[in-house]
Amino acid sequence: MNRLIRAAAPPAAGLAAFVVLTACQSGGGYSPSGSDPGMGPMSLSMPTDVTDPGRAALRAARPFDLGPMVVDGSGFTVYRYDKDSSDPSRATCDDACAQKWLPVRATGEVALTGIDQALVGRVTRPDGTDQVTLGGWPLYRFSGDEMPGETAGQGKDHAWFPLTPEGHKIETTTETWRADAFRI
Repeated sequence: MNRLIRAAAPPAAGLAAFVVLTACQSGGGYSPSGSDPGMGPMSLSMPTDVTDPGRAALRAARPFDLGPMVVDGSGFTVYRYDKDSSDPSRATCDDACAQKWLPVRATGEVALTGIDQALVGRVTRPDGTDQVTLGGWPLYRFSGDEMPGETAGQGKDHAWFPLTPEGHKIETTTETWRADAFRI
């Protein structure tokens, strides 16, 4: 049994060191892709007021837990709602729902980094305001995400999912993504 512990310790220590170094190099959990200048560390100095339509921005990012996905200008994960529609675009989350799932609103141009402009649009919500869409899907922020890059809303009610920069929903769980990334 003692030989087993000695044999397993070096690989386990190496994996732990890799995880710590990756997190330290990437600045709070974001990992630059190296091949795509549009993905990389996020500046967290941007305001987090999602009610100001003048601050609407979308960015491709690579948080550590789910692979490439879209965040807003403040680095917070954006989600799509399966009960909405993408063709035609239609937002169904309003009233109490929209207090928990904050619509990404915009007037004017949406600043984009690492996302194809052709995939981004807008839809008029039932309350008359405009909401940003990606691949036709209206975008939201989850009020339960307390910090940039957090994905606490992923899979909620089997209907809320982050999106890839190409506009596809991410159904992978954190545990599945880590297992695939580390081949464990």
